[in-house]
Amino acid sequence: MLQTRGITKKFGQLQVLKGIDLNIREKEIVTVSGPSGAGKTTLLQIIGTLDRPDSGSLFFKNIEPFKLPEKERAAFRNKHIGFVFQFHQLLPEFTAIENVMIPALIAKKSYNEAEKKAKQLLAFLKLTHRIKHKPAELSGGERQRVAVARALINNPAVILADEPSGSLDTKNKEELHSLLFDLRKEMGQTFVIVTHDEHLAGLADRIIYMKDGTITGN
Repeated sequence: MLQTRGITKKFGQLQVLKGIDLNIREKEIVTVSGPSGAGKTTLLQIIGTLDRPDSGSLFFKNIEPFKLPEKERAAFRNKHIGFVFQFHQLLPEFTAIENVMIPALIAKKSYNEAEKKAKQLLAFLKLTHRIKHKPAELSGGERQRVAVARALINNPAVILADEPSGSLDTKNKEELHSLLFDLRKEMGQTFVIVTHDEHLAGLADRIIYMKDGTITGN
């Protein structure tokens, strides 16, 4: 479903990625592990089309997003890729349901359609009673579940998560990990997750190990 071929990336004189070849299958949960500075987040940003590689190719079901004009690539990203970050990145001035709806509205879905889907997702994530609350009124675990709902709103081909449980306590961390696998079971969702959490990595279908900008095992 998702492939990279020979991806390289340099920042200044630092070669961060040194020719990454990667295959992600549909409905697979893959974790990317390795020491800080290995290039994990840079790889995730390139897979998510947030950053361009210096060389190499990215394929989503035979589409090459980096060959699309910038505006079309942004629309492609909004439709096909969901993101979950360590610190949720919710907009503080909007309620939970409004935060979830934003990608759907950007995709030009009607307000009613976006609201209906957002309510369904928040109900699935057991947040119906919190939909009118703003991020500051939610717990860390609740904020991250809202972020997951936002990532799901456009039925993406893949969700990319960067240390999604890194800021959570043990209870919320375990709940989030279980949720990811529930989403794969119930919705057929594919995940690529950068994590230092050994427990989460051990639950995945496959662990990709990175060191010094290369894949050392998977």
